[in-house]
Amino acid sequence: MKKCITIRVSGKVQGVGFRYYTADAANKTGISGYVKNETDGSVLIEAEGTPDQLTLFLQLCRQGPVRSVVSNLMYNDSPLMSYTSFRIR
Repeated sequence: MKKCITIRVSGKVQGVGFRYYTADAANKTGISGYVKNETDGSVLIEAEGTPDQLTLFLQLCRQGPVRSVVSNLMYNDSPLMSYTSFRIR
């Protein structure tokens, strides 16, 4: 059964390819939703998938691309939006 979570990642996560890394991770793990930069320097992700897919996706987001430094990652459940793909906004 699919579920949706909203993830906020902070640290050195803008200007380091984090959104493109996240989109690649979503495609590899079967996650749908979106990723976007926020004005406060964080990255916001909405992700839908099975619990196993989301667990793997969260691990990849905590790791981030080579030039990033993830200092904090928080997530909470969100209403299911039935996304059909993963997009960079």
